[in-house]
Amino acid sequence: MPNLPTAPRVLPSRVRGDSVTSRDLDIVKIAAALVTAAILLAGLYYGRDILIPLAIAFLITFALNPPVTWFVRRGLPRLLATSLVMVTVVCALAGLGVILGAQVRSIAVELPAYQSTILTKLSDLRQNLKAPGFLDGVLRTVERLQKEVESKDTKPADGPVPQRVEIVPTPQTPFEQVFAWVVRSAEPLATAGIILIFVFLALLDIGDLRDRLLRLLGGNFHRSTDAIQEAGARISRYLLMQLLVNVSYGVPLAAGLWIIGVPGALLWGAVGAVMRFVPYVGPLIAAIFPVALAFAVDSGWSMLLWTVALIVVLELTSNNIVEPLLYGSSTGLSAIALIAAAILWTALWGPVGLILSTPLTVCLLVLGRNLPQLRFLATMLGSTPALDVPARIYQRLIADDADEAVEIASTEIEKSSIVSFYDEIGIEVLRLASEEYLQNASAEHRLRLASGMDTLLDDLKDQYPSSLSPEAKPRVLCIGGKWEIDALAGEMLAHALSFAGIAAASQPAASINADYLAKLDLKSADIVCLSYFTPNPAIPARHACRRLRRRWPNMRIVLALWNAPPELLTDESLAALKADAVVTSVDEAVRRIHRIVAPEEAKAAQQAPIPDNDAERVDALKATGVLEGDKREALDALAKRAADVFNTSLAVITTIDKDREYFVGQSGKLPNAITDDTGTLLPMDREHAICNYVVANEETLVVSDIERDPRFADNETIDQWNMRFYAGAPLRAADGLIIGALCILDSEPRALEENEVALLETIAADVVATITTSDAHGEASVKSPPAASSATVGQVVPR
Repeated sequence: MPNLPTAPRVLPSRVRGDSVTSRDLDIVKIAAALVTAAILLAGLYYGRDILIPLAIAFLITFALNPPVTWFVRRGLPRLLATSLVMVTVVCALAGLGVILGAQVRSIAVELPAYQSTILTKLSDLRQNLKAPGFLDGVLRTVERLQKEVESKDTKPADGPVPQRVEIVPTPQTPFEQVFAWVVRSAEPLATAGIILIFVFLALLDIGDLRDRLLRLLGGNFHRSTDAIQEAGARISRYLLMQLLVNVSYGVPLAAGLWIIGVPGALLWGAVGAVMRFVPYVGPLIAAIFPVALAFAVDSGWSMLLWTVALIVVLELTSNNIVEPLLYGSSTGLSAIALIAAAILWTALWGPVGLILSTPLTVCLLVLGRNLPQLRFLATMLGSTPALDVPARIYQRLIADDADEAVEIASTEIEKSSIVSFYDEIGIEVLRLASEEYLQNASAEHRLRLASGMDTLLDDLKDQYPSSLSPEAKPRVLCIGGKWEIDALAGEMLAHALSFAGIAAASQPAASINADYLAKLDLKSADIVCLSYFTPNPAIPARHACRRLRRRWPNMRIVLALWNAPPELLTDESLAALKADAVVTSVDEAVRRIHRIVAPEEAKAAQQAPIPDNDAERVDALKATGVLEGDKREALDALAKRAADVFNTSLAVITTIDKDREYFVGQSGKLPNAITDDTGTLLPMDREHAICNYVVANEETLVVSDIERDPRFADNETIDQWNMRFYAGAPLRAADGLIIGALCILDSEPRALEENEVALLETIAADVVATITTSDAHGEASVKSPPAASSATVGQVVPR
């Protein structure tokens, strides 16, 4: 690759003095981990008589705690609520047992009547098997060989033939039989009693149990609390969904068997529902009973065939429709982890371990997600991909598997767009490549990366061509500043620009010297974009800009500094670099270049559109009466809470009228913003409001860095606030109309996780509830807008 820095020479491991010590430490850590795992597995195996009842009790506690909590929240004492739930469950199980027992007795009484049918069918099958067939010769040969082997093995030796002796046990007395039965039943009955007592005590004082578990987990209370809550939520949801799946299987099974005419349909439906708690083998075992009974009852074969067809249809429906619909990602476990966990827990605890395998593995997953020391468990067991998309594509490229890299890229593009892929994933792949370039990548890896990226980009251009004519002269020329990775980023940018209607071309990486400039053709180009991945691009970028300026004084220069430090993104640095703009992402580059090429068109395209139901939305806003300011104190308190929760400089609650944005709640004062004497923000034009995009798109908007988003970076009103981060959640009224937004702002760039976005939307729902709450007299809060607007609500912003 041209113009690539030479990797520093790495000394052999025998020369580096610290490598032996490091390797020894790694071996010790691995050995310690293996010994610890062996001890834990041995403890689980030999302590199963104690651990299994405890695990079952905890599982039942998870299942019964929600109804107990429901009764307690409605004023019932916890002792009474726990007793009520326990008695209800025991009575329900006892009643079900009585009903199923009656079914069993009925079937047992009728079994002798089925004997003749069974014998007749077996006789027919035997006759059919004895009929001549094409395998008869093979079977006779096998039988002859078997007899020959047996005759040699059983040939008597010299001497007398040993006599067969049968030991007949002494018949037990009735008392001994009863005593033996009691001894065999005592252990499971005692275990069941211990489980019930433990469940009752755990439900009665679950708060103390939670506190003790928090103390055992130790460390960060926030992390431990999240772990317990996540485990409880996942296991409770899993049990509920498992119950719904089993019922949705058992009820149709019982109804179908009853229609077919299989005796004991209710019994077999209940058995089918219960046995589905046993993963994998439970449904197979449950199917044996109705199939065998259908074989025994009907003199023909129709009942058997209908029964088998019913079970097959229910299994396919449950496995492919009901379970994916209800389960979703409730457990968070991967399919391989579920199978491996079932094998492991079955080997340790037998059939009970198979039943408990999923809840127990969920607990291990939650510990791995929340405890750094056990993070490997989340990697091994979780359904979340171990590598993010950029890392997966990079790994496939250096593994010389460009086809799979293209497949991954195509899958991600289908979820969004080609421009979003370049912005969020493509540049990240190149950023990862630049970081690994001199540290770990070998020469072969670099070659695979270069050729793989060429294949990837060529395929993407073929799959997603732009609407521009191939003969269109490029108005933008993207040049790689130093490395080939820089040129690949420029190629991505050129392709992305074509979707904005801007013809662009890319050039290989090269040093911007006099010879290179003499060969460069810029007759049709208006803009040159220089791409740099180096973390220190100031010197080469400044030299390149100066040379370009000397040769083409009127040329617009955009610097794409993908890894630039923050100090290079200021206006002062931009002036020193002699460039017209600096961008750090593909999306920013497309928007910025669009504004340079066609300012009015870009401004119009980047404005928030007016919703089709805007008139209805404005009427709904006025109907709330929030513009009168009666709820100001409560809304200020909610804004303050949002700012505290997200630890941001400011939070505001805004409403969007036909032409204006009104601030109906705020957490604090902005020193540079336009406010009244009390520090309350004055209204601003709707077209200048970021929240207008929230209203237009009807979804949460997160702007990690306002200065890097061309839609807002040039907004003078927003610039007065000196804010860099914005996140706004829509205020959605009961009829679905968006009347405003709850916004959090900060002076430093930042990002929000998915769970934080969901939390912001939850607080926004609280804001809507406050806005739409009726007044103290119970009258509906539907009021007309004020005749004379106050400074807070209606005063015009000074120009």
